[in-house]
Amino acid sequence: MGSIGVGVEELRISPTDSHPGKEQQAAGVGILLQIMMLVLSFVLGHVLRRHKIYYMPEASASLLIGLTVGGLANISNTETSIRAWFNFHEEFFFLFLLPPIIFESGFSLSPKPFFSNFGAIVTFAILGTFVASVVTGFLVYLGGLVFLMYRLPLVECLMFGALISATDPVTVLSIFQELGTDMNLYALVFGESVLNDAMAISLYRTMSLVKSSSSGPNFVMLTVRFLETFVGSMSAGVGVGFTSALLFKYAGLDIDNLQNLECCLVVLFPYFSYMLAEGVGLSGIVSILFTGIVMKHYTYSNLSENSQRFVSAFFHLISSLAEAFVFIYMGFDIAMEQHSWSHVGFIFFSIIFIGVARAANVFSCAYLVNLVRPAHRQIPLKHQKALWYSGLRGAMAFALALQSVHDLPEGHGQTIFTATTAIVVLTVLLIGGSTGTMLEALHVVGDGHESPFAESLEGNNVYIVPSYDEEGSTSGNRFKMKLKEFHRSAASFTELDRNYLTPFFTSQNGDEEEEHEELMPTSRRGDFQGYHH
Repeated sequence: MGSIGVGVEELRISPTDSHPGKEQQAAGVGILLQIMMLVLSFVLGHVLRRHKIYYMPEASASLLIGLTVGGLANISNTETSIRAWFNFHEEFFFLFLLPPIIFESGFSLSPKPFFSNFGAIVTFAILGTFVASVVTGFLVYLGGLVFLMYRLPLVECLMFGALISATDPVTVLSIFQELGTDMNLYALVFGESVLNDAMAISLYRTMSLVKSSSSGPNFVMLTVRFLETFVGSMSAGVGVGFTSALLFKYAGLDIDNLQNLECCLVVLFPYFSYMLAEGVGLSGIVSILFTGIVMKHYTYSNLSENSQRFVSAFFHLISSLAEAFVFIYMGFDIAMEQHSWSHVGFIFFSIIFIGVARAANVFSCAYLVNLVRPAHRQIPLKHQKALWYSGLRGAMAFALALQSVHDLPEGHGQTIFTATTAIVVLTVLLIGGSTGTMLEALHVVGDGHESPFAESLEGNNVYIVPSYDEEGSTSGNRFKMKLKEFHRSAASFTELDRNYLTPFFTSQNGDEEEEHEELMPTSRRGDFQGYHH
């Protein structure tokens, strides 16, 4: 990707090398090619979904389309002109493609199962991603020390661990919904992937700052820097979301002749949040994610019905186009880019270490969650195995790997980029394609309506607080008591939201309208979700 950026700069510096008319013609052909690939991707995805061909998910089809076109371009010796057509670098991902995907992830959350499993989701996404990043980083570092693989400095290994811990189970989730898996398993996988991207990018940028500092890794400073980035970005996103809710509550825009203005403002707020965070040195991805969650929970109900329908469809449309384009471009770039295939051992052992780190993430976090859950709410072992298997790598890991080419010394970043692209292809094509078989083998197919927890959620959108009266011999376990206190605080937040935040930030008074409003987008999202993460 770095060579693409360099090629584009040379093209700009030396305009005399080619005629402007030919450049415009080449750009037109390039855009036409991209549109054709997008059309083919959506049509092929529809055909695959219609015929229930689960071994070739839509994301895999998009990836293969990009690989095929890139491969044909290499064979036909049109690499230079093709590169000029695809003349963007990794910042294009972060500024134009990833923001709508991440925002839609937060905006399209299904409220009841997500917030009922919120404690577990936060545990997997925050603690679990940190565990996976550190375990991966140290295993890769140790592998280099014992000459199993290409040796990298510890901080660079931790950067690799952070970027490769960003999961993107778009293929898994579409199959989950098609086959009708348990809604709580779906909520865990979806919720973890939403917060996981934000966590991974914060960890990566923190490690990058440590790398650039001359003092070397200081883990106290690293922790403080990460907390500053993550909490600051989250606060910025929540603040923008609350501001938008108050604006639409009191501005009186929900009348017929102002709906165009209303929709324009709703669409602008997410990018305002993103650019605000980036402008003050925080993470725009984290900020826009929480803006999406807050805007859906509060701002959405302050919009007119027509505007609600428009913004839901618009954000889904933009994110679907962006996601399809990301997978197409990943495939194209993998075929076109110069990769460092000399370190095959690094790729092979990285895949093994990632599986071990994912297991450490899922099973340790599930153990902590089950400590505080009553028997009927335990995360069963088959769901834990499905969670472990669902850790595909995708757009975020690929984009961060592209950035690492510039952030790390010559050779190191290229090795990480090559390993990441190989991991993305293997997980999307092999694991994504075998997800249906995995679900059937674990006997989690079709139990979406059989789980007693699922039934309890159907009639109650408040987090079910377990009773702690009969604690028996565990009453002396201080650690377990602290975890239970966290559960109580989660329930307290639910009551705070219902009694104070919702009435203050929305024009409704709490229960019936909120429940009806939440059910509408949830069912609509069910129709849309076939492609989206």
